[in-house]
Amino acid sequence: MFLSMHNWMRAEQIEVTIRRLAKSGFDAIEIEGDPEKYDTKEVRKLLKENGIFCFGSVSLMFEGRDLIHADEAVRAGTVQYLKDCVTMVEELEGREMTIVPSQVGKVHAMDTPEQEWAWAVEGLKEVYDHSEKAGVVLGIEPLNRFETNFINRHDQGLLLAEAVGPNCGVGLDAFHINIEEADLFQAILNTGEKLVAFHVADNNRMAPGMGDYDWVRLITTLKAAGYNDALTVEFVAPIDRTPANPYKNAQGTAEAELTEDQLKFIEDHGSGVLSDEFYSWLVDESGKTLRNAIEKARAH
Repeated sequence: MFLSMHNWMRAEQIEVTIRRLAKSGFDAIEIEGDPEKYDTKEVRKLLKENGIFCFGSVSLMFEGRDLIHADEAVRAGTVQYLKDCVTMVEELEGREMTIVPSQVGKVHAMDTPEQEWAWAVEGLKEVYDHSEKAGVVLGIEPLNRFETNFINRHDQGLLLAEAVGPNCGVGLDAFHINIEEADLFQAILNTGEKLVAFHVADNNRMAPGMGDYDWVRLITTLKAAGYNDALTVEFVAPIDRTPANPYKNAQGTAEAELTEDQLKFIEDHGSGVLSDEFYSWLVDESGKTLRNAIEKARAH
């Protein structure tokens, strides 16, 4: 297994992100799904200069991006967005695209369960056909019920992946499975060879090591399931505005790269604008915890 990280949690220039990951001993990045933002030739150059590679990407399902939306134009636009993300991954020499099928934060239905399922399968099949040609594997990611009312558990993700195509997989997230699965370790084992990505944050969605997750057991379970790819860090640190705040340096000022949509997305996840100092510390702590757990898991 190797260490990767998302970069949507803090808006900054991509070279800052890549250099921080290299300094903190990470191997890869699962870059945010924003194809219009990146010059893939330039990013590829930065990655190689810093000894980092692109594992893949993750869809950023802002408002207006939704495969099960009642508006056909929204569904069509979402399919094109996801295909563009797959092309970005291909150009960055990555191999995986994590997809959340519906808008994050949308928890109300727009049609019957049968119709929503049909829309999801139809849209994902089109993306899948594109990804197969690009050599990029799709992974359906379940989110907790407070972020989506569509795909919340591994068994739902497996059924959707099966309906899409034989090479479509599932991406699990340590935070979400801790909420939704009756037995999160069994959920990993059940997903088995269909597991194509694994996102990591502690039970409180802070950096790994800052909650009560048993990381050695988690990594041992991933190995038992046959997973030996990226552990992609995705902590979402809260901003404590009370006198109880233990992290006085957490809040920062917005970088020029932060768009209105990005800020809303971050705030909808319960976070805010984090300072470079605090964010860098969380990246370091994540790396230390995960490397230590990987080493201990090897001894099992």
